[in-house]
Formats: sequence, C-alpha cells, structure tokens
Amino acid sequence: MTLSQVSGKRKAPPRRRHTPRALKEVWRSLRGPLANSHLVKHGLAFLVSGGLRFVGRTNRLVEGSSDLASSMAHDGPAIYAVWHGQHLMYPTLYSKEHPIDVMVSRSDDAELNALVLEQFGVGTVRGSGGRSAKRSLEKGGARALIALKKSLDAGRSVAMVADIPNGTPRDAGLGIVTLARISGRPIFPAAYASSRRKVIERSWDKMTISLPFGRSAMVIGDPIHVPANADESQMERLRHAVTQALDAVTSQAHALADAKPAAKGASA
Repeated sequence: MTLSQVSGKRKAPPRRRHTPRALKEVWRSLRGPLANSHLVKHGLAFLVSGGLRFVGRTNRLVEGSSDLASSMAHDGPAIYAVWHGQHLMYPTLYSKEHPIDVMVSRSDDAELNALVLEQFGVGTVRGSGGRSAKRSLEKGGARALIALKKSLDAGRSVAMVADIPNGTPRDAGLGIVTLARISGRPIFPAAYASSRRKVIERSWDKMTISLPFGRSAMVIGDPIHVPANADESQMERLRHAVTQALDAVTSQAHALADAKPAAKGASA
C-alpha cells in the first residue's frame, strides 16, 4: 500500500512542460526574417570565418605539402578543382597577393558560403553547372562560366567544386572541363586534409570539418589541359581524368596528414 493510498489522496501525475503557444508563434514569426536578415547573415559569416582562421592557424602544414601561393604565382591564372565536402578550409590557404574567384551555388543556402569567402578577400561568382548543357543553363551555369572566363582573362585564378551539388559525390561534372576548354587555362586538382577531423556521414558529400590542434596537408596535382577543339568524347575522357586526379590528390593529402610525425632525434 502506497503512502497516497494511506492518506486517501491520489498522487498527482508529473506536470509536462509545454512551450507556451504564444512563444511558438513569436518564434515562427521571427524565424523567417532572421534567416533573411543581412545583419544576421553577416554576423554568422564573421563567426564562421573566425573559426576557420583559428583551425587553420592551429593545423600546421606538414612537410611535403604543396604551396598554393607558389603555384598561383608560377602557374596562374589557373583553374583549381576541389571536391564538395572537402573545401571548407581552402579560403585560409589563399594568398591575397594572388587574387582568386570562386564559383558558389546560386541557392539561398550557399549565400552564407559567399559571405564567408568575402571575409577572406576571395571573389565570388554565383552559379552551378549540371551534367548536361540544359541543366547548366537552368542553374545559371553558362553565365557563371563566362564570368569565370573573364576572371581568368583578367589574370585572376579561379576555383571550382568539380562535383555537382546533390549529384554523385566525387564525380566531376563537365562544367570545369568546359571552362578549361573555352579559357585555354589548365585545371589543377587540389586537396586539403587535416589529421583531426569530423566527417558528417549523413551528408551526401560526406562533409569534412577540420578540428583544431592537428596537422594538415595540401596537395596540388599535375595540370590537365583541355584542347579548344575538344569534341564530346574527349570532353568525357577529360572529365574522368579530372575525377581520377582529384581522387589521387585527396588520397595523398590524407596520407600526409595522417602520417605520424617522426620522433625527434630519429635517424634518417
């Protein structure tokens, strides 16, 4: 027999905590304006860029890494190809001495990416290319490619994420190959990796977030040239070549970053 039965009183059920309906309505009314607020977006971009700088400064580049600034000075203007999900730290590696423009998706979600790049002094071109010419036109890809060609003609290097947003990850699209054909500039596959990282497994591109206080590596591969008269079959072969080259430098970057440093005083 319980104490409540002895006393003749029924034990009150635990009270559930409910968010007042009025507060929910207030949040719903504010959520949209906050998401579209330029002040909020710029504030988030400032915080994200600060976090990236902190991570970059606490992840030293290991011996054997490529020097992006030297590459841009020696080989530029050039087209640097990277994979989706592996691109977050690249703004920290760019040198202001060698200007670069980056292609960013036209989606609303990508606007924050563009604002973060601006914090690093990186130029942006909005657009994205699909597997086919029709899809590329629908996404503003043609206009973006023309804008990127103008950047290259003006002596600025450009960077593009080679795989198509929400498409097949780690499979280069034709957009970057088309840009190389119309501009006459080479494609350099590039990859960055850090020893301490968090992979978002549920994301379509396996987004990788580098963590502070580790080691990092940057690898730039050999240039890929696209002839101005390349036909459809050549373009497809070169698209595969970009995919294979990006996979190769990605593996090399991870191998460098994950290798345990030699103990001090160890003989060669």
